[in-house]
Amino acid sequence: MEKYFKLKENNTTIKTEVIAGITTFMTMAYILIVNPLILSETGMDFGALFTATALASIIATLVMALVAKLPFALAPGMGLNAFFAFTVVLGMGYSWQFALTAVFLEGIIFLILTFLNVREAILNCIPDNIKKAISVGIGLFIAFIGLSNSGLIVQGKGIPLALGDMGSRPVLLAVIGLLITGFLLAKKIKGALLIGIVITTVIGIPLGVTNVEGFKIASMPASLSPILFKFEWQNVFTLDMPLALI
Repeated sequence: MEKYFKLKENNTTIKTEVIAGITTFMTMAYILIVNPLILSETGMDFGALFTATALASIIATLVMALVAKLPFALAPGMGLNAFFAFTVVLGMGYSWQFALTAVFLEGIIFLILTFLNVREAILNCIPDNIKKAISVGIGLFIAFIGLSNSGLIVQGKGIPLALGDMGSRPVLLAVIGLLITGFLLAKKIKGALLIGIVITTVIGIPLGVTNVEGFKIASMPASLSPILFKFEWQNVFTLDMPLALI
């Protein structure tokens, strides 16, 4: 381990890396539920998405660890999944198979740009304030999706947005979940997001909001066959593909 990862040279130990790895997992494991929840809005199979999210995270993290030898955990990113579901599919009206094809092609393009160092050059040209603004914008967009799906905010009469029915159980559960997660984050408790999700899910059972049977099914590995390689190659050279791709 010392020879391969050069632990002393990097001023670390196996114990430190194990603790850091567990902490990182607890912080980002929410993606295992949130990513399938967002993408399933397009009609994709939730169980297959759950398995795909886990496998993608495992493979990417192992490549980062064993090839690049860097202590970074990787998983599907928030932002692109929301763009995939709510903009390309639900907003622009394309099928999820069409959007999946665009993402696949985009991945190939990014790999080529990375190997040629073009992607790094482009990123270096972007001012830091713009980079930070992009992260904030994505965060606000995802927050808006969550607030909208929970019913906390709705389209108002004569105004763009209004508060939802604060007496309804889904809205009440969303408020409880926000308060619990916010408290855990304020106390800097490791794994606050994941703990908040689990506690809120459990509280939702007696409230009749949590789908217990669905949660059990989604928590088990499922076949990838409903979504694996479901591309629309016939639409690659249509005028719509560059619009979604770019």
